[in-house]
Amino acid sequence: MDAEEFEDFYSASFQRLVGQLCAMTGNHAEAQDAVQEAFVRAWERRARIKADGAPEAWVRTTAWRIAVSRWRRARAGGQLLGLVARPEAEAGPTPEPVAFRVALAGLPADQRRALVLFYLCDRTVAQIAAETGAPSGTVKARLARGRAALASCLADDTVTEKPGMDKVVPDASPGR
Repeated sequence: MDAEEFEDFYSASFQRLVGQLCAMTGNHAEAQDAVQEAFVRAWERRARIKADGAPEAWVRTTAWRIAVSRWRRARAGGQLLGLVARPEAEAGPTPEPVAFRVALAGLPADQRRALVLFYLCDRTVAQIAAETGAPSGTVKARLARGRAALASCLADDTVTEKPGMDKVVPDASPGR
């Protein structure tokens, strides 16, 4: 991938990737930073990424890993200092979250990520499994559970923003 192709790729996919990562992490500023850093890494590996045939998936996966890594460092630093384990998140792209965003933010990180990849990124179950490193059956279970939780939350007419819902960070638990 030459410089012009990379610039076209960046222009065509940056905002989409930020939106997808923001939906996964719940933090727009962190999503922008992580995607930008992932593109810097992609630039360094642009020849190999083009050969793989899925540069956007590579950048999205790298950005996700960057966000999780930052969250882990912030959590560890907070624990060392005796502070709160979760870093403060800035408000998202809109001043008042809609019910869907609140419901999505209330899901476990793995379910939220699977739903975003499936519905917003148009990835298949097999592609999600390859991107996340989870078996296909696990991806299907996360999608089913996530859809059920969203349906339950959105069916309730009294959906309101819960305290702390604007501070969603990726769940980096090793067993998930």
